[in-house]
Order: sequence, then C-alpha cells, then structure tokens
Amino acid sequence: MTSQRQTFWERDSFALVGHTGKRPFPKLTYNALKRSGKTVYAVDPSIDEIDGDRTFADLNALPTPVEAVVLELPKEETAAWVARVADAGIKAVWIHQRTDTPEALELASRRGLEVCAGTCAVMYVTPGFSAHSPHRWIRRALGKY
Repeated sequence: MTSQRQTFWERDSFALVGHTGKRPFPKLTYNALKRSGKTVYAVDPSIDEIDGDRTFADLNALPTPVEAVVLELPKEETAAWVARVADAGIKAVWIHQRTDTPEALELASRRGLEVCAGTCAVMYVTPGFSAHSPHRWIRRALGKY
C-alpha cells in the first residue's frame, strides 16, 4: 500500500523553501526533484540563486502555481511559512524532520493543509542506493514509510 508520504511526491510541481542565511539550502531534495523531471522552484529570501537557478523571496513571486511546498528551514521559521503556504492556496506541505513545531502542526491542521512531517524528504526523492537508503529500509520494516 502506498503511504501519504509516498503519494506526496507524485505531484508535478513543488516549491522548496530554505533559508541559506541561517543554514545550507536543501540542495539534495531540490536537485533530486529536478532530476525526476518535476517543476521545482527554490524559495529563499536570503539569496538570489541556487546552482545557477533563480530563487524567489516568497511563494507569491513564483512564475507558476505549485501543487506542494517542502519546508527545510530553521525551526523557528516553520510556522510562519506554514501560514504562507495556506495563504497562497497551496494544500500540501512537507515539513522536514526536526523542523516541525506544535504551533506549525496545529496551524497546518487548522488551515486544512495536507501535512507530511517527522521524516527526511531525501529518503523519498532519491531512488536507489544512497546514504538515506538504510533509513528507507528501516522505516519500511517498521511500517512507517
């Protein structure tokens, strides 16, 4: 059976939100989505480009609408970005492991968002063997994939 976390990645377009001014931009997830043929936009208000791709300061600045947003930024910024996701009319959000907060999760629930949280996005977007493969195998064995 396919989990909610697996079906999250079946969408065609994504915004990936980071904050390079405070922690490295999540290039593993960003590049994996690009390699898989997805439309993906980098959203990072602290820099102008990632690997030669333009970044956008906010979700409302994107050139086309997206179906889902991945948040991989400092924990103290997560709730504010969850509100921005909802305000932009986007219904699905992935909150990277250890960046969720009770406030962010409650806000997402109250705003009716489909939320995936508590695990690493890279485990789902990088097929084959990688440093994240053992995590994938363990979560599958535990029925938590």
